[in-house]
Amino acid sequence: MQFSQLEFLIFFAIVFVAVWSTKQLAIRNGLLLVASYYFYAYWDYRFCGLLLLSTLVDFFVAKKIDAAEERSTRLRWLWVSVSVNLGVLGTFKYFNFFIDSIAPLLESVGWGAQTLNVILPVGISFYTFQTLSYTIDVYRQKLKPTEKLLNFALYVAFFPQLVAGPIVRARELLPQLASVPRWSYRRCYGGFQLFLIGAVKKLLLADRLGEMVDVVFADPQYYAGTTVWVAAFAYAGQIYYDFSGYTDMAIGVAKILGYRFPKNFRHPYLAISFADFWHRWHMTLSRWLRDYLYISLGGSRGSTWMTYRNLMLTMVLGGLWHGAAWTFVLWGAVHGVALCMERALLARTSLAIPIFFRWLMTMTVVLFAWVVFRSPDMATCQLMLSQMLFLPPGIPWYPPLVIGVLTCMAAEHLAWRTKLRPAMRLRADTWYSPPITVVLLWSLVIYSPVGFKPFVYFQF
Repeated sequence: MQFSQLEFLIFFAIVFVAVWSTKQLAIRNGLLLVASYYFYAYWDYRFCGLLLLSTLVDFFVAKKIDAAEERSTRLRWLWVSVSVNLGVLGTFKYFNFFIDSIAPLLESVGWGAQTLNVILPVGISFYTFQTLSYTIDVYRQKLKPTEKLLNFALYVAFFPQLVAGPIVRARELLPQLASVPRWSYRRCYGGFQLFLIGAVKKLLLADRLGEMVDVVFADPQYYAGTTVWVAAFAYAGQIYYDFSGYTDMAIGVAKILGYRFPKNFRHPYLAISFADFWHRWHMTLSRWLRDYLYISLGGSRGSTWMTYRNLMLTMVLGGLWHGAAWTFVLWGAVHGVALCMERALLARTSLAIPIFFRWLMTMTVVLFAWVVFRSPDMATCQLMLSQMLFLPPGIPWYPPLVIGVLTCMAAEHLAWRTKLRPAMRLRADTWYSPPITVVLLWSLVIYSPVGFKPFVYFQF
């Protein structure tokens, strides 16, 4: 069940009426929990057990950590949480990848390499990181464990962000689940607007760009180098509109129900450095990696080379989090190297590089990295990059709709650097908000493509 499907709209209408019809906190949270598990079971009911396992383990482990007086005891309980969560994630997501990677070595010494016939549970990367942040925060004494299993179970399974984020931390959502939200027409209307904006991004922009992306990335050798460049730009637009569209829809759904989620995107293609890019792109993941991985490794507290090591490990593991393939590892490594070189350059030179050239250098590397990220394998990745660098002849294909969407993306980003920025927030109390809402709804009804494509980040 996806946000863009009719089934979800019917499901959400029932949930909306049910939860706003009661003022009893336990009943409301119970209804939301049942709805969240139904939402997850709609994909595959067999994986609800994994969701429940992660919930129960981290709920009781957090209480043990909080009750322990000795640091060593607290650390042992934390490792229980880490081992269970990463063990489940590793088995389902990475076991086959590592077996395939070392298969030649095993076969050279006479050992057979056999993979598992497993299906990747949807959303496992997101809720695993979410529950881990809870136990780590309790261990660091930044958060007291909740006494209510119902609230914690809802925090883990809350359906708007369950399968593709944003990654919401316990200290952001648990306090909101401790009381019944007040009804607000303006908040509900704002959430509905945000949901519509996200749907437009997904259905009218991302899916249209994806039609070209899928064709060119499947057989890049047949297309002209300039066409491959357009396809690379199209994928940059597709993944941005697809993922930020999902995030808008998730935040909008939560807002309609009375809850606040953190922002996840802030016009990333305006970034003038790689650090700035990660302050704008998938912000909840980048903050998670910074707070729970980079800082845990030592952050920038050690020597310069230790700092570079920590940056590289963080970005490579962040790339691996996205998927079990060497292309994702390479994508993370590219960003890690870029961050290290940027840090070294800033430390050793006082040259004032014009903002435009800083933006151009950043976006060029980001674009090439997206090609690595999207490529189904390393051979396709190498071929795509070769086509872009050497511009060989081939089939020229420049779909007008793709060019139009990319032009709109550029105009949208640039508008946020002008005096139009306040108007683009589309506040509910402005005169132009209702007509724009009607136009968005009309556009979705008239121009939505037949059928649907899964959100890009559902595979992670």
